[in-house]
Amino acid sequence: MRPKRIVIMGAAGRDFHNFNTLYRGRKDVEVVAFTATQIPDIEGRKYPASLAGKLYPKGIPIVSETELSDLITKKDIDEVVFSYSDVSNQYVMEKAALVNALGAHFTLVGAAPTMVKSVKPLISICAVRTGSGKSQTTRKVADILLEAGKSVVAIRHPMPYGNLAKQKVQRFATLDDLIKHECTIEEIEEYEPHIVKGIVVYAGVDYEAILRQAEKEADVVLWDGGNNDLSFYKPDLNIVVADPHRSGNELTYYPGRTNVLLADAIVINKIDTADLCRIEEVRANVSRLNPRAIVIDGASPVRVEHPERIKGKRVLCVEDGPTLTHGGMKYGAAIMAARKFQAGEIVDPRPFVTGLIAKTFRIYPEIGPLLPAMGYGAEQVKDLQKTISRVACDLVIIGTPIDLERYIKIPQPSLRVMYDLQEIGHPDLKDVLKKYSII
Repeated sequence: MRPKRIVIMGAAGRDFHNFNTLYRGRKDVEVVAFTATQIPDIEGRKYPASLAGKLYPKGIPIVSETELSDLITKKDIDEVVFSYSDVSNQYVMEKAALVNALGAHFTLVGAAPTMVKSVKPLISICAVRTGSGKSQTTRKVADILLEAGKSVVAIRHPMPYGNLAKQKVQRFATLDDLIKHECTIEEIEEYEPHIVKGIVVYAGVDYEAILRQAEKEADVVLWDGGNNDLSFYKPDLNIVVADPHRSGNELTYYPGRTNVLLADAIVINKIDTADLCRIEEVRANVSRLNPRAIVIDGASPVRVEHPERIKGKRVLCVEDGPTLTHGGMKYGAAIMAARKFQAGEIVDPRPFVTGLIAKTFRIYPEIGPLLPAMGYGAEQVKDLQKTISRVACDLVIIGTPIDLERYIKIPQPSLRVMYDLQEIGHPDLKDVLKKYSII
């Protein structure tokens, strides 16, 4: 019998991890291709032989998801494995219907078989949707652990946009390491906030090899998840963040609902800015899905140095890219600061967008009058800088998690918005860490 022929649908992250943990080295399976979506310019490359293993001496092609139907029919595909995150349940089933209609099985892999076990205590921070507040929650947990005298290493969800073979295991201890590894803005947004706190960050492609390296310098390992993906590691404590600005998504998004079901603790974040009815909707939904989970109330208050500079001004709001694109949010920290501190006008960037930033708005027309800080590659970063420079405004408000001016030139006056998790009442994260004997 010939090996089962498989296509893995992905976005350059979970797909590679599923291959590494479930299919690499198996002679009964042939992974014919990965398909790619969500992330620009991933397709057209190969998952290299050095990572794919000896059964794939030429590597595995990565093609656009638009080629899926042709792949199934022309390559006699038996099974399609769905391996990316932050999509609606309806979207998943539409893909399943297509694949089934073409004669192939459609598979969603289980959580446990892809979770690598650590020899150190491991805390995972996952979410219901992109932009819920995973990273600020991870930073808060790290602060508690450091105060307790623990050495901490954060492992970040993959963002392998460069040379995959070189990115097998990456370690970031200084800001210079971001330059050394030629990081994109999306990567910097996730790594820099940890690094400036003195926390070493690991990331890359082969997450078992990454974990084994990280364990050598950590008392506790933190999984800082991406999108609303499941943890790549078996957690001793699984913390999941929910966003009442998108109430109901905890029921209807994949795999966010799975995260709620798996959670030991659920942080209902942003209750300082969400409507009470939406907060209570989330509270009721998570209680019904997972009544054993500890629920923590959290806020994300924005803070700005010299907020008086915003009042009455015409402002451009630059927000975290993935939160606005596949995260589906219509606003972020910058727009909230603009409203809180009484900006005179929020300037619409759409008449000024150029190049790949203009393409982003064509793909995600629902973004509206905000500018996503897209920077998946050098050309996109240049287009972001050019777009900002073309906008006629008094002030640029930067709502990304990083100091964006360190990486691009902004000719207009600018202010950076910062935000951290603020727990409200008890139980809080320290209570949970004590309950699970981590501190």
